[in-house]
Amino acid sequence: MMMTSTMARLTVGCCWAFSAVAAMEGIVKLSTGNLISLAEQELVDCDIHSMDEGCEGGWMDSAFEFVIKNGGLTTESSYPYKAVDGKCKGGSKSAATIKGYEDVPANNEAALMKAVANQPVSVAVDAGDRTFQFYSGGVMTGSCGTELDHGIAAIGYGVESDGTKYWLLKNSWGTTWGEKGFLRMEKDISDKRGMCGLAMKPSYPTE
Repeated sequence: MMMTSTMARLTVGCCWAFSAVAAMEGIVKLSTGNLISLAEQELVDCDIHSMDEGCEGGWMDSAFEFVIKNGGLTTESSYPYKAVDGKCKGGSKSAATIKGYEDVPANNEAALMKAVANQPVSVAVDAGDRTFQFYSGGVMTGSCGTELDHGIAAIGYGVESDGTKYWLLKNSWGTTWGEKGFLRMEKDISDKRGMCGLAMKPSYPTE
């Protein structure tokens, strides 16, 4: 199933590209046994004819559509990340591809858990709250908005010794943020949209 989002672009820099690539690297590893570091910069530079606009924002579903039409992505080493918009380098050799993508049913953490049990999933969150921005470790709890503006990847889930359920997520803000670039966010909260809206618009690539 391929669906085009009608929502506004995620606007926290090139986050959408990192989220899509993390999910893609995950399914490629599960399918082939090879962990290939793929090029976020190729998405930033070349996926500019849809709702994606490089470091001005984008959306993971649109990134998956580009990868399919492009015949894949090249490696990070062949097309290094520059953290700025650049000119598309045409003719890059594909290192991995996907066949499609699926949208997880919205506002359903049980459906999201089923998807994450099989592979990394791209999720959108509200990263504007101090709760998220200044996260430094432990399970993130408390108040968080649901104005989706940032793409990350859900890669697992677990339970703390005190019974608190959490999602394990990978962010793109470097290893000095959170738990070496990762975060744990409270799972199965009363709000069906999930903490920071993570259950509102998840999706994942398919092989």
